[in-house]
Amino acid sequence: MCPWNLLNTSELYSSPHGIECALQQPYFRCGRISKMKKILIVYHDAGGGHRNAAVALETVIAQQPRDWRVGLVQFQDVTDRLDVLRKLTGIRIQQQYNILLQNGWTLGSTYLLRLLEGTIRLFHKQLVKLLENYWRENPADLLVSVIPHFNRQICESWTHVYPGRPFVTIITDLADLPPRFWIEPIKEQYVVAGTEKAAEQARAMGHDTTHIFRTSGMIVRPDFYALDSSDPLELRKQMGLRADRTTAMVLFGGHGSKVMLDITKRLDAELLPLQLILICGRNEALASELRSRQWKMPVCVVGFTKEVHRLMRAADFLIGKPGPGSIAEAMIRKLPVLIECNAWTLPQERYNAEWVKEKNVGIVLKSFKDVAKGVKRMLEPATLAEFRRNVSSQDNRAIFEIPEIFASLLGEDHGTYHPSVSISAANTV
Repeated sequence: MCPWNLLNTSELYSSPHGIECALQQPYFRCGRISKMKKILIVYHDAGGGHRNAAVALETVIAQQPRDWRVGLVQFQDVTDRLDVLRKLTGIRIQQQYNILLQNGWTLGSTYLLRLLEGTIRLFHKQLVKLLENYWRENPADLLVSVIPHFNRQICESWTHVYPGRPFVTIITDLADLPPRFWIEPIKEQYVVAGTEKAAEQARAMGHDTTHIFRTSGMIVRPDFYALDSSDPLELRKQMGLRADRTTAMVLFGGHGSKVMLDITKRLDAELLPLQLILICGRNEALASELRSRQWKMPVCVVGFTKEVHRLMRAADFLIGKPGPGSIAEAMIRKLPVLIECNAWTLPQERYNAEWVKEKNVGIVLKSFKDVAKGVKRMLEPATLAEFRRNVSSQDNRAIFEIPEIFASLLGEDHGTYHPSVSISAANTV
């Protein structure tokens, strides 16, 4: 008998008998198909987190001594012909989602979400058939999804074409949004959960312990784990900021948000001992607007960059939306967070605010209209120190744990690569 009810990767590698015991479980019996295994990872570009998760996994796997080939599948490209909203508006679903985020048009998003789910159910058979054709043309040994909504269609189509070959859904939110946002009542679905809340939801959906993998957190790009000995004060100077002033990074995903302008105005008016690093992403109009204004406090406006992990070195805390990716990145870079949660918050992100409060790693506001009040609290030395201690206790290594889960599902022997050495590998990124 295994000494655990739910497969936990930390237990797997800390127990001398854990690997031997785990290999006896059903999910290790998928069988070998070929020496060079192929893994397909399905993602889309609604928000940046899904693509980031897929690319992060591809990157880490490529750094490891495994006989695997990883292929990334853009779900929208495969299913474009059934994109009803694109037929009506000329704009892809994922693009419409990003437009909503950029402009803050998220009030009522729960109703839009239910409309989308109804549309997906309406086109279920067509989607399954379309995906079956794609899998036949693109065979693989393991299929992975890092997107919500479509896991029923992906799973059914995959198991029809390749019965017995594993299908894995990696939840890239801190929790599911029932019913059937990420987790489906399909016995063939394996679920990777980054929090105990998500694991509980998988159990409640009827999945047994052999189909639930509990990791230590969310997927984050490996470069966020890279050791950085650079001087934060010198980095601030290079960015045109003051070395001696408390610094907040304002980050609202890869497409930015108009709310960043309002936040900056409110903080600038308070004359606080503060300076800001404003990450605008691909929102060039927002970056231009921020640069065109004269601010009393020091600010550094940054457009799209792949160096967020390095720039976080110059910050003391993060101001942003309660997205799972930005929260996870902040935890790894040891930054407390200041976020909001209200009716405008995307429904799938509302649990994230609960998690922040539960772990006491930051401040949750009802509205960024109170951002100055929240920042004043964050600037209290005792408060900031407490948050930092709690952030330091977080130890998310999911990006290095997940390849081991894949290996188990592919029936491969353990021992060639372990998460315990993954940080040094990440330092080469």
